[in-house]
Amino acid sequence: MAQTRLLICTSCSGTRDRDAERKAVQAALTGIDLAAEIEIAEHACFSGCSEPTSIALQGEGMASYVFSGIDIVADADDIAATCRAYLDSPAGWIEDARPCGRLRLCLRARIPAL
Repeated sequence: MAQTRLLICTSCSGTRDRDAERKAVQAALTGIDLAAEIEIAEHACFSGCSEPTSIALQGEGMASYVFSGIDIVADADDIAATCRAYLDSPAGWIEDARPCGRLRLCLRARIPAL
């Protein structure tokens, strides 16, 4: 299986502990046995500055998603659940977002795979 990336914006404003964010998401992914399948990476900006913090999901041959208005630590379990839904969906196209918890309300873009 190709690696899937969870990208976390590094330039979103506010007081943030990026180390704590990464640890919270890693723990949530580990809790549902996805730590080996999801690479957590950072990216400078997703142009969601009006609603920090932004994250994105992408994978080879998969749809890409951008979410904003995320509290990385508080939403870590929903982030992990969204990763699970993403991996379990054909080409990453999530049809039923209810398992994604609060993140389903934070979706800003869904882009089909090439």
